[in-house]
Amino acid sequence: METETNAREVATFGGGCFWCTEAVFKELRGVEKVESGYAGGTVPDPSYEAVCSGRTGHAEVVQVTYDPSVVSYRDLLEVFFATHDPTTLNRQGADVGTQYRSTVLYRDEAQRRVAEEVIAELQRDGAFRDPVVTTLEPLDRFYAAERYHQDYYARNGRQPYCQVVIAPKLAKFRQKFATLRA
Repeated sequence: METETNAREVATFGGGCFWCTEAVFKELRGVEKVESGYAGGTVPDPSYEAVCSGRTGHAEVVQVTYDPSVVSYRDLLEVFFATHDPTTLNRQGADVGTQYRSTVLYRDEAQRRVAEEVIAELQRDGAFRDPVVTTLEPLDRFYAAERYHQDYYARNGRQPYCQVVIAPKLAKFRQKFATLRA
């Protein structure tokens, strides 16, 4: 008999500020957990301050635990690409640096292939004016961000940054992906 744990999969995405990305994925049907953190760098167990310095090589990312019988990895990728700008190198809005890069950190060859297919489709269909610069990186290690970064929007939704940056992303997501919302 298959256990509940075996039925879950994990995806890791970096789309700029992890507060924004986390807020979007928390509203998806089939997503059971979203954790903000760091990946893709060279320093073990980095701090937020170290990652923000741009010297560790890490990106701000979210780790998404989901039920693939409810939402597919392809669905997650489509939401990811629609809710950030994958055409700006090492930047999302006013956030600049490699820690804000657009990246898909794949766990296996199947995830890598699906991510390549989705990027190729976006390019072919002209989804963006500029080329997609999202990197595909094998996930080496995920480090959870400090506790105060977790559930940031849910706890701080009235702050100006949340209202100006995160709320519009959520509105766009809610409109475009109404059928995937929890």
